[in-house]
Amino acid sequence: MSEEINPIKEYLFEYIEKSEEIVGLIAEKKFDVIINKIIENCYDKIILMDKKEEAIGVLATGILHYLLTNALLNSQRKIDHNGIELDIVIPDVKTLEKDAKMTLLIIIPKSSDKKIIEEKIAKLTKIQPVKENIWVVLSENIDIDYKTFVLSKENNSFAKIIFEIAQFSNVGRANKFKILRI
Repeated sequence: MSEEINPIKEYLFEYIEKSEEIVGLIAEKKFDVIINKIIENCYDKIILMDKKEEAIGVLATGILHYLLTNALLNSQRKIDHNGIELDIVIPDVKTLEKDAKMTLLIIIPKSSDKKIIEEKIAKLTKIQPVKENIWVVLSENIDIDYKTFVLSKENNSFAKIIFEIAQFSNVGRANKFKILRI
C-alpha cells in the first residue's frame, strides 16, 4: 500500500530536488541552513495549500524525514504503537520498549489548540515516561511544559532540531558505551 500523495510534500521534495544548493549543504551537514532555505523558499506557498497547522505539520514531517535520512540518524516515522500514533521515533520503537531513556519521540500535532496538544502528549507519556524525551514541533509558540520547536518564518527555532537530535543520539550512544566499559 503506497502512501497517498500530498501536494505539500510534492512541492517540498520538488524544491529540494531542483536546488543544487541544498545538495551542497547536505554534504557540508549544514542542516540549519537547509531548513532556513526551505522555509524561506517554500513556507508562503505551502501555508496556502491547507490549514496553516496542517500545512506546517506536513512540511515539518517532510523536512525531518529528508534530513534524518541524510544525516544518517536512525528514525521511524508514522508508527502505530499500542494504538498510539507516533510521528517520529528516534532511533526506533524496539529501543523505546527496551529503554525509554535512549528514545526520543517527536510529535507534530498539526494543531495550535493547547488542549489537543496536551491530550496527545498525555497519550505519549504512557509509553515514554521520560518527559525530556518528548519534543513538540509547533506552527506557533505555545506555552507547554515540554521542549518545543516552532516552524515559522519569524522566530524559527525548528532550524536547530537536527543538531539537537544528533546531540541526543550521541549522548545516548556515549552512555551505552560507558556502561559497556564498566
